[in-house]
Amino acid sequence: MANYSQKILAGHFHNCDNGATNQIKGAAFEDLACYLFQTIPGISIALRNQMNAFNNEEIDVAVWNDKPIRGLHFLPNILLIECKNWSKPVSSVEVAWFCQKLQSRGQDFGILIANMGITGDQADLTAAHYTLAIHLAQKRTVIVITRAEIDALKTTNDMIKLIKEKMCLLAVGGRIA
Repeated sequence: MANYSQKILAGHFHNCDNGATNQIKGAAFEDLACYLFQTIPGISIALRNQMNAFNNEEIDVAVWNDKPIRGLHFLPNILLIECKNWSKPVSSVEVAWFCQKLQSRGQDFGILIANMGITGDQADLTAAHYTLAIHLAQKRTVIVITRAEIDALKTTNDMIKLIKEKMCLLAVGGRIA
């Protein structure tokens, strides 16, 4: 178990909030995601901001997972992460687009880090929540991690536990929180 540095997290959040442009703020949010994941045992950042062969889909962060028992051994070797440092919840259109990116790359698992979460009501499975439920039925799992949840993290074990809980909630109840 490694501790997340509160000083490093605060620096990332400062950059996420105070960048001169939305592009700079978005890159800072990706930097935050990289820090959170590369601190987990067995995880290394493989690629960032990579377009597919057709130049029509970009992946924000791709990580390699060596699957050590103290890390994310229960997840695939390749993890794709979409980062949305938006001041509003991410819409069903954007969630569906990320799911499409996963599908076109033959991946069945992805992580959406969304500053303000996603649209809709999870109890009624409306808007983006419905989109996640539909893709789950197609054997594609996308978990959503919010800034508030990141704020609560102290250690890599906290992140691993959060991911496990979100996967179980999605599989059992069709909801993200």
